[in-house]
Amino acid sequence: MSSRERKSFSPSLWVPTLYFAEGLPFYAVNMMALIFFSRMGVSNVTITATVSLLGLPWSLKPLWSPFLEMYRTKKFFVILMEFLGGVSLGLLALCLPLPGFFRYSVALLAVIAFCSSTHDIAADGLYIASLSRKQQAAYAGWQGGFFNIARFVSQGGLLILAGYLETRMPVARAWMMIFATVGITLVVLSLFHARVLPTGGEERHSGDLRAMLRTFWDVVISFFEKPHIWFLLLFVFLYRAGEGQVVKVGPLFLKAARDSGGLGLTTAQFGTIYGTFGTAAFILGSVLGGYFAAWLGLKRALLPLILVMNLPMLTYFYLSSQLPTNPVLITLAMSLEMFGYGFGFVGVMLVMMQEIAPGKYQTAHYAFANSLMNLGLVIPGAISGWVQTKIGYQHFFLWVLISAVPAMILARFVPIHGVQLPQESFEPVEL
Repeated sequence: MSSRERKSFSPSLWVPTLYFAEGLPFYAVNMMALIFFSRMGVSNVTITATVSLLGLPWSLKPLWSPFLEMYRTKKFFVILMEFLGGVSLGLLALCLPLPGFFRYSVALLAVIAFCSSTHDIAADGLYIASLSRKQQAAYAGWQGGFFNIARFVSQGGLLILAGYLETRMPVARAWMMIFATVGITLVVLSLFHARVLPTGGEERHSGDLRAMLRTFWDVVISFFEKPHIWFLLLFVFLYRAGEGQVVKVGPLFLKAARDSGGLGLTTAQFGTIYGTFGTAAFILGSVLGGYFAAWLGLKRALLPLILVMNLPMLTYFYLSSQLPTNPVLITLAMSLEMFGYGFGFVGVMLVMMQEIAPGKYQTAHYAFANSLMNLGLVIPGAISGWVQTKIGYQHFFLWVLISAVPAMILARFVPIHGVQLPQESFEPVEL
């Protein structure tokens, strides 16, 4: 082993950048693409279906995660996925002026989504393999913190910049610069990580595929043998049925022209209100929701958490019925909704961690539950645009509240046993 390979860098140097790199492409696919397609005149039905389906790689990643254990190192896959994702974002920028930009951009966004979801697997594996339990606990807050900084940058800073550029050049050219900026950032991070990341384990050139498949099958069987698993999975799947639709249509409503029932926000206004103040409210809600659940206990906190998550969506109904022009009022309404989203989201995370994950394969089983939860966003999100075009924005925001009722009812009957987990680092959940 060379002296360079033996040299190790402090986790404080690479943990923040690792999870910042994890967040950038995720928000590029799931939020920036949403706003870009809207600005290019794509219909709400097409946007919501396309962007929702682009989220499938994050739901399906457990299917190929075992293969990352068979070859090379976790560091290799982290760097490769960052580099490929960055190059794909650069190609995405180049295709925007083309007549067939939509099909090219969807294809490249699918590649970026695959790279990003695979990066999640390798990054979390590297984190767990490279740090002691004490270090994992110490840096756990850095994971979510820098993942959310990527959210600030993507949904706030870059969208504000996009709005500024749109006033000075054609929309396609403005977004070329935005996607190119994200791509260059990822490529630079891949080069930085090539220098500072630990390997995350010994290099592997092959593996016993039969043994791996036996273990994978054992993971699956033991997962479905857990007590009350089908009830818990149904609850996890339905938990975000309302929010899964709002998270796709809500931004489109804020951007839609006022004569079509929207608020007509500019891209810069959207970035400031939704991406900056909204994101800050979401983070604050997440922190306070965690303290609330710890104080009351999951069993008693679950129903209040899901109510706080869904009832603030009435702010969207208010905005769609009154169509206010006061930016302060709009900011307060969106901050309230995002605060409730963050506060209530803690509930489903704790159900997955404390009631589904415990056991022999707790990390894998948490990943399975997390993937199902993401699928609970993909399916409602895919149909949300169609529903909105049929019933209009006002009735749509009432419909999403109705969609949340089944989970509210089930919350009363979720079997909570309060299993205590050993200290372990779970991956940040994609929102």
